Amino acid sequence: MSEISFDDFLKVDVRVGVVLRAEPFPQARKAAIKLWIDFGDEIGEKKTSAQITAHYRPETLVGKQVMAVVNFPPRQIGKFMSEVLVLGLPDENGEIVLVGPDQTVPVGGRLH
Repeated sequence: MSEISFDDFLKVDVRVGVVLRAEPFPQARKAAIKLWIDFGDEIGEKKTSAQITAHYRPETLVGKQVMAVVNFPPRQIGKFMSEVLVLGLPDENGEIVLVGPDQTVPVGGRLH
């Protein structure tokens, strides 16, 4: 893997948000959940689609704090426009586990 500069790292805007709403996304090619996430006053509410159905159900996600890249361009996923990329790590089976703070932090905080 090639090295990047600290300035390159700073270009990626990773923020914490809280899931306001979550719905199944049966039209996605792979099982997914639609998320509406509040990133605070500066960024506002953004939506995304995430392939996280192995570990999460929509009703368990509301109120959860998650980390997301908020400065990628929007991406069309079927008839749904994804505006941010939620972050996660693969478990031993390759299924995604969401990344978030281990304590409640102010919404909109930027990753350092």
